[in-house]
Amino acid sequence: MTATGSPTLSTEAHPYLAGLVLAGRKVVVVGGGHVAQRRVPSLLAAGADVTLVSPEVTPALEGLAGELTLVLRDFTETDLEGAWYVVAATDDPDVNARVAAAAESRHTFCVRSDDARGGSAWTPAVGHHGSVTVGVLGNREPRKSAALRDDIVTALRDGHLASTDAHDRTPGVVLVGGGPGEPELVTVAARHALASADVVVADRLAPRELLDELGAHVELIDVAKLPRGRSASQDHINEVIIDRARAGKRVVRFKGGDNFVFGRGFEELLACAAADVPVTVIPGLTSAIAVPALVGIPVTHRGVAHEFTVISGHLPPGHPESLVAWDAVAQLRGTLVLLMAVDNAPAIATTLLAGGRSAETPVAVIADGTMPTERTVLTTLGSLADDLAAHEVVPPAIIVIGEVVAVARPAHYADRGQGRG
Repeated sequence: MTATGSPTLSTEAHPYLAGLVLAGRKVVVVGGGHVAQRRVPSLLAAGADVTLVSPEVTPALEGLAGELTLVLRDFTETDLEGAWYVVAATDDPDVNARVAAAAESRHTFCVRSDDARGGSAWTPAVGHHGSVTVGVLGNREPRKSAALRDDIVTALRDGHLASTDAHDRTPGVVLVGGGPGEPELVTVAARHALASADVVVADRLAPRELLDELGAHVELIDVAKLPRGRSASQDHINEVIIDRARAGKRVVRFKGGDNFVFGRGFEELLACAAADVPVTVIPGLTSAIAVPALVGIPVTHRGVAHEFTVISGHLPPGHPESLVAWDAVAQLRGTLVLLMAVDNAPAIATTLLAGGRSAETPVAVIADGTMPTERTVLTTLGSLADDLAAHEVVPPAIIVIGEVVAVARPAHYADRGQGRG
């Protein structure tokens, strides 16, 4: 027995793993520092009724006041009345020992953040994959536990532990945004969806390396839309995903960027709904924001741009089908981000200049964002057309227009002085 009356865990003892169902049950966390800040969100996600006791708390924990009971004072033993689970997470070993002893006397399991042997429970390294929760205890070696947890979750995600089917395989359509192209920038949910697929309907801007990870049984359907080349019609794509889903398949419609930002994803959702086919959406990073960020160009910056506008440039100004009020756009002072605009960029630049934008307005053209062939062309609105031709820029490319480009590349635009376009 320890001096506090709590039994000390033997170094030879192996913990008994159990999944605690804490929804609606009282959990007390004592301590308001960074350890508590790490533990509390998972407890809230589990549905626990969390009471946090500490004289001081971090700003992040203070911001959770509406989701938990915050008691801003020192711990007293009666705080544990009715608790099912306790976390002692102060930076004072004596207080943690008191918390553990009070929990022990109430037959309540307690984790000590400073001394695992002084508590009656250990916190595992936890990971999630589909419907599976992975917990690893490395005999009080948190780095070892976390590393093994990561290896297991990665193996599940990549299909190397294929015998454990943790994925939802319900027939239907899943609309997946794959981000700007770099495989590491797809979401965990996107990877789960791909691992669950019977059929993958992919366009050319979806992260292509991930297609090599698909199982041999997965049907891959190419619906690429090439600029000035072969192009799968949207009606054909809708027909394909609906037909395969009606055949009892789980269909993943895999595309680049975000499916609802000029990705025609909502057209596919409407088609599925009209056909009474179940459909879910997994958003992706939109290239309009992600690609500039990856090369160090913000779309907003304090004191420089209070707004940014994302515009499809697939139609030139003045086109009868264009929905863009280019005269109004020219009057905006913030950042313009143009997608699908390489061909029409000269006409767009001319219109913006005629509408009042300065010819010295900085412009960045990011071609093949996140790809091995990625490159950035820095220019100005007045020189955009000439520089696109000189650098032989072809789609796909993101065009960023505004002072944020000069903020990100001050040396290139140093000779502009202090003027603002």
